[in-house]
Amino acid sequence: MFTHSGSFSSFSVDDLPRAKRFYTDALNLNVSEEMGGLRLRLGNGDDVFVYPKPDHVPATFTVLNFIVDDIDKAVAEITNAGVQFEHYEGELQTDDKGIFRGEGPTIAWFKDPAGNILSVVDAQE
Repeated sequence: MFTHSGSFSSFSVDDLPRAKRFYTDALNLNVSEEMGGLRLRLGNGDDVFVYPKPDHVPATFTVLNFIVDDIDKAVAEITNAGVQFEHYEGELQTDDKGIFRGEGPTIAWFKDPAGNILSVVDAQE
């Protein structure tokens, strides 16, 4: 039987110092340098490992979701830190703030400096 002592998620970036500044300054995460990469300590106690990859290609899907109590406040705070939210048309139509308020969770997507897609998701959903 498979047993393990824990788990963590990871994804790559093309510029580790730039990623460290983004995750520390724009998202206010606790970030430490470990094993040649970055450990992001999330509010719930989980960790995510970010590693450098010279031929990095951003994923075409969301790699990290942040659950927030007030999505409008979170979007405003992240926008004030200089981050631009994605705007979508069609099935995932977002409002002028970049928030999708349709069927399913209320969510807003943004990218880190390496082009990885992240989101904030309303906890009320």
